[in-house]
Amino acid sequence: MASLKRPSVSVALAAYNGEKYLHRQIQSILEQLKEDDELVISLDPSQDQSEELIRSFHDPRIKLLKGPGKGLIKNFENALLHTRNDVIFLSDQDDIWYSNKIQSILPKLKDSILVIHDCRIVVECGKEIEHSFMRFHHSKPGFLRNIIRNSYIGCCMAFKKELKQYILPFPERIPMHDQWIGLIAERKGNVYWDKTILMDYVRHSKNASSLSHASMMQMLNWRIELWKALKKRSIL
Repeated sequence: MASLKRPSVSVALAAYNGEKYLHRQIQSILEQLKEDDELVISLDPSQDQSEELIRSFHDPRIKLLKGPGKGLIKNFENALLHTRNDVIFLSDQDDIWYSNKIQSILPKLKDSILVIHDCRIVVECGKEIEHSFMRFHHSKPGFLRNIIRNSYIGCCMAFKKELKQYILPFPERIPMHDQWIGLIAERKGNVYWDKTILMDYVRHSKNASSLSHASMMQMLNWRIELWKALKKRSIL
C-alpha cells in the first residue's frame, strides 16, 4: 500500500530587529522543510541588518514580506495571509526548533485542527530555566479556561489551513494572536495537546512576548475585548 503524501508546510515567522537570533532559527527551520514547503517571513521595518541576513540564505523556500509596522499581531497576520500550504506552523524569530519538530507534529494533525506542543524555557546562553513550559504555566485545554488563563503559546502551535478562514483578520483589540487562534480552534475542531518538547523558547529582555503577568485591570480589559471579538465573529 502506498504511503499517504506528506502535507505541505508553511512556516509563518514575524520578525523585527532580529539579526542576533534569526540565523540560527531560520537554519533550524529550513533543515526540516521539503522542496514544496515555505518559510514566510514578515519583517517589520527594522534598524538592524535583519533583511540582509534573511536574503543571505538565497533559499527559494523563503518568502520575505515587508511588514506593516503595526506591531507583532499585525505582523503575524501579514505572514499568515501569504501562506499557501496545507499546514501552518507559527514561529518567533528568536527560538530554536528541534530537528524532529515538523515530523513529530504532522501525524498528530490527521484528526485535529490544531496541535500545541511543549517547549523548554532557556536564556540566550542556552541555560535551562524551566524544562517544561506547560508544567510551569499549568497549561490545560478548555475554552472557558483559556479565556481566563491562556495556555496557548504561538511558537508551539501548528494548524490546518482551513482554520485561516475563521481566525483572519485578527481583531484590533485582542491581547495576543495565539490565544485567539487557540480558542477558535477549540470551537472548530479537535485540539491536540502534545507534551513532547520540540523547541527551546529563548527568554531575553527584547522578547515581544513575556512570561511576566500584566496588571489585574489590564487582564480584565483584555478578556472583555476578547469576549466581544469572539461574539462578533459568532464563535460563542
